[in-house]
Amino acid sequence: MTVKIGPKEKIFEAYSALADERVKLEEDKARVSSSDGKKQYTIRWKDNVYVSDDNASYWQGYPGYPVIAVMMLKGELPYDEKIGACFKDINWHELNNKHKRNYAEAVKEVIEQRQLNEEEIMAEADKVYEQLKRADIMIKRKL
Repeated sequence: MTVKIGPKEKIFEAYSALADERVKLEEDKARVSSSDGKKQYTIRWKDNVYVSDDNASYWQGYPGYPVIAVMMLKGELPYDEKIGACFKDINWHELNNKHKRNYAEAVKEVIEQRQLNEEEIMAEADKVYEQLKRADIMIKRKL
């Protein structure tokens, strides 16, 4: 079974959540604070079913950045700390609004402003994205 997949750029928001230590993992749930600190999301899982109250997971049915971050922290998706550190301290809420939800443009701005190696970063994100596409998980509204 394949999961519905959202924009690849959500991986960068997951990197930020981990680099900023905004993910608090518990036994069968996690809490993830938003990049602007105004929201907190709760992610629960049982076996391969994930439930999250972030907008992407809840309303769109694809793994939002809080779910992706939790999967990385649990070792279910690759997480390169060096790449993650490149995305520390980014207010994605503000940046995504500035770019009118054009997530690719928001990521491009970060890469350019921080003078990051785009090829290396995109290759790592592609690796995570491909693994996410193959992940045997389900996103639901309730466990």
